[in-house]
Amino acid sequence: MPFISASAAGGENRCAFLDMIAFSEIGPQLLAASDNGYNVLVGSTPSRPLLFNSYAKHPDVFNPALDSTAAGRYQLLFRYYAYYESLLHLADFSPMSQDLIALQQIRERGALVSIDGGDLDHAVFLCSNIWASLPGNHYAQHVNPLTALQTAYASAGGTVAAV
Repeated sequence: MPFISASAAGGENRCAFLDMIAFSEIGPQLLAASDNGYNVLVGSTPSRPLLFNSYAKHPDVFNPALDSTAAGRYQLLFRYYAYYESLLHLADFSPMSQDLIALQQIRERGALVSIDGGDLDHAVFLCSNIWASLPGNHYAQHVNPLTALQTAYASAGGTVAAV
């Protein structure tokens, strides 16, 4: 579960969507081997977790093999942290701050209406340019199938509207 409450996030579907992103970006084994993914650095694997120890700020650890500074439950790149820190008046890179940043990114993609209305497939499509593990992007990285994301979303308590 995300750190943020359903009431603070705007509903159970939003929390389920955050869990689905974490499932997709981090994976269940690494979520279990870390602080629910909140302290994970890019390049981590379940057999070799790369973790950071302080939530004072984004860790800004560059992984040259992946050419990335992604960190946290939602794998935020360092270059975006200062923007969201200022926009959302954040004091740190804590689990709550990471949840708030992810929700803001989802809001910026116009996906909250789809999430709230139970249109998971459309919400995933709208957010696919942010999270490389979501289907529909062009990052040439590992992509999880939509069926796996649907299962993770439902397991986290998300509801899908009847078609």
